[in-house]
Amino acid sequence: MRNLPRLLLVSILLAATALAQDGDIAPGDNLIVQGVPKIPATLAETVRRYTEFRTAALTDWHPTRREMLISTRFGDTAQAHLVRQPLGARRQLTFYPERVGGATFRPKRGDYFVFSKDIGGNEFFQYYRQDAAGTGEAALLTDGKSRNTSWRWSNSGERAAYSSTRRNGRDTDIYVVNPQDPQTTRLLLQVEGGGWGVADWSPDDARLLVEEFLSANESKLWLVEAATGAKTLFSPEGVGKVAYGGARFSRDGRGVYLTTDRDAEFQRLAYVDLATKRFEYLTDHIKWDVTSFEVSPDGSLIAFVTNEDGIGRLRLLDTRARRERTAPELPTGIVGGLAWHESGRELGFNFTSARTPSDVYSLDVRTGKVERWTESETGGIDTGALAEPELVRWPSFDGRQMSGFLYRPPARFTGKRPVVVNIHGGPEGQARPTFLGRNNYFLNEQGVAIIYPNVRGSSGYGKTFLALDNGVKREDTYKDIAALLDWIKTRPD
Repeated sequence: MRNLPRLLLVSILLAATALAQDGDIAPGDNLIVQGVPKIPATLAETVRRYTEFRTAALTDWHPTRREMLISTRFGDTAQAHLVRQPLGARRQLTFYPERVGGATFRPKRGDYFVFSKDIGGNEFFQYYRQDAAGTGEAALLTDGKSRNTSWRWSNSGERAAYSSTRRNGRDTDIYVVNPQDPQTTRLLLQVEGGGWGVADWSPDDARLLVEEFLSANESKLWLVEAATGAKTLFSPEGVGKVAYGGARFSRDGRGVYLTTDRDAEFQRLAYVDLATKRFEYLTDHIKWDVTSFEVSPDGSLIAFVTNEDGIGRLRLLDTRARRERTAPELPTGIVGGLAWHESGRELGFNFTSARTPSDVYSLDVRTGKVERWTESETGGIDTGALAEPELVRWPSFDGRQMSGFLYRPPARFTGKRPVVVNIHGGPEGQARPTFLGRNNYFLNEQGVAIIYPNVRGSSGYGKTFLALDNGVKREDTYKDIAALLDWIKTRPD
């Protein structure tokens, strides 16, 4: 353990130690520590402040009232909470030692909601039905053993579809259920593979859009009859590897909105006519990925998010005029969790940045007014003083430009500063300007700079860049890091 960064070592020891009599952190019996200096308890207390922050995420609007279901934690795990107004009290509705996720109201009525949770972090998620007040015992809707994901309500709210491994523990078949009676569960579509999920129901609830994920570079879309399970390939064949993102039926049922990198480097928002299968690209003018979108209840607007050099930008598209409308300019950060209220007037979303953990906001699309619904606690840290990221670039061994986010320590730290290079996992992930949490300790207390690089193989820079580290090319990512180290040497700071 002697080469572990000190902050990481403190975090490990905090999880399995007792406070020694002399005020130092004493390793527990389950740790063997050699050659590590004593760690004072005062250091642990300083670090702890940077770990005590909360986040909040929108999971659903109530269908008839201006209220939200959100996910946040008061104790050790995230639970479902109800918020009745902007910056209103968060009323906890679920109480479990395990994390609760994906809570969504029954459409039209909102008399109950459905959520998922696993046991002990085993990721074998089960779905449960809970009354809207959060009272009484939650009813188990799945088998209690398999892995269940991609819950999607029908438009009427009488049924829902989801994927499950219950048949053989491996393949993610599609099931349909009336959540008021778990005994109605039936296998709709039997598949092979673990990448199947429900995307949407048609407006008349007669068909489903089902996604088949094969890799970061390839996926397929299927139309499935809700009555029989008969499936038809919706995405075109014979066009090479194509990746599809979200997919939603148009409100008139005549077409499908989706994101795809077909015939392009980036994920474009497109409309596909169901009768002709013709693709109409709606965001050709944007040379970045469209990462998510949602269609308004009346179909007149699409809210979508673009990933522009790692920075999330919220946009609005008028579906009739086929042009963008003015959207609010948000600070540098990441936008996600888009959800329209049934009224069609308000859009809910999550926003996170270097100076705020994830919180929930709403946009009135008629007036442009943005309101904050949650204000997550940050452990007493002055987030207004936290470092803002700087987008930096450097040339790699083959002349390609790499990029990343540089966080500088406060000005009170003078002279040349040590640097942490923090490489994202994945491998097809992406470093983005998000809240750093405990890593702010390095910046604020130790004066250490941090660089989060996006080397080749990272997502967000086009499908060619994404594939540059495949197979025997993986070593080139290490060369990108070597080029970054050379670039750091040239910096006088």
